[in-house]
Amino acid sequence: MGPGFVTGAADDDPSGIATYSMAGAKYGYKLNWMMLFLWPAMMSIQEMCGRVGMVSGKGLATIIKKYYSKRLLVLATSLLAIANIINIGADLGIMAASMQMLFEFNYFYWLAVAAIFIVWMQIAVPYRKYIKYLQWLSMILIVYLITAFLVKHDFNDLVWDTLVPQVEINLEYLMVIIGLVGTTISPYLFFWQSAEEVEEEINSGKIKDFNYHPKIVKKDIKRMEFDTKAGMLFSNLIALAIMLTTAGTLHANGIFSIDTPQQAAMALKPLAGNLAYLLFAIGIIGIGWQSIPVLAGSLAYALSESFGFKEGLSKKFSQAKFFYVIIAVATGIGFLINLAGINVMDALYYAAIVNGVASVPLIAIIIKVADDERVVGKFKTKKKHKFAALAALFFMTIGVLIMLWQIVASRF
Repeated sequence: MGPGFVTGAADDDPSGIATYSMAGAKYGYKLNWMMLFLWPAMMSIQEMCGRVGMVSGKGLATIIKKYYSKRLLVLATSLLAIANIINIGADLGIMAASMQMLFEFNYFYWLAVAAIFIVWMQIAVPYRKYIKYLQWLSMILIVYLITAFLVKHDFNDLVWDTLVPQVEINLEYLMVIIGLVGTTISPYLFFWQSAEEVEEEINSGKIKDFNYHPKIVKKDIKRMEFDTKAGMLFSNLIALAIMLTTAGTLHANGIFSIDTPQQAAMALKPLAGNLAYLLFAIGIIGIGWQSIPVLAGSLAYALSESFGFKEGLSKKFSQAKFFYVIIAVATGIGFLINLAGINVMDALYYAAIVNGVASVPLIAIIIKVADDERVVGKFKTKKKHKFAALAALFFMTIGVLIMLWQIVASRF
């Protein structure tokens, strides 16, 4: 369980759980095929990110800054900042709602508790311990895998819809598709994994700090590939399990939309009975503690690299003040977003759509960087990974353009 596994688990953040739940509730099994399509694409793109960090000893933003234009750096970091802060806000909101579901009391009190505790953890807990906490918190997601097996399914429909793509050309369907793509192949994962591979090299004594050139052999690349494949497989299995669970419980019982956390929690009733709310709340809180630090941390890595400040969770606050201030500010803005009174489930869903739109140009950048000999030397992208990433980029570009066109057409 290395950076690839933590990255994969963090991908199933509260926004992901909400989006997968909504997809299963609204369309049943009809979007299962998306997970089969997205796994090789997600694995290939994250493998590129991991390899770029491992081979170069640099984070993604540093590489863009050094080898490409400032405009490209501004575009990449701006897209990341917008997508991440919206996502942090949505994830904090569902965590606070889950705490309120468990302990009652005031929603904004739990919102503040969640935000403060997450920032404190990243500053106060040493990296070696912190990364272990993130790894074990990801295991909470297994409750969905168990529940998916307990629910009765129509196996004929399940197999058919999983293996044969069901496509509808309408705005609502396209928005769910882009939301699924955005919450599965998210911008924050790109910057996070490339930086975490460097953190691992620092932690193991291979290099002293970021921007030192490590000595990499094929064995290192294979380890990273295996770790990334395992993490992305885990992530997509959990995503599919959430969709199967909500399809077999909510959709099968005529519940086609999810407006509250309580409705989403009912999907776990076959496993937990009357304790479904408790299990759902614990799961959301646990994975929120795992994923929000990844969201805030990936933005802190990107901005620290862009402005030339020291970075890294392996450093103390006094050694990387700018890095930790960015984590605190991003989490604070996420807290403030919740004061607007937006419906929690809607916020989670739209955060996934924003991620989907932002991912398109960032994937194009990653494909270019991971095939640049100046960055990765002889460890250039394998053809199969490049093909999978290009297929995802083409699919996402077409999907986003059609969705935007339909939004404009519906307004005028």
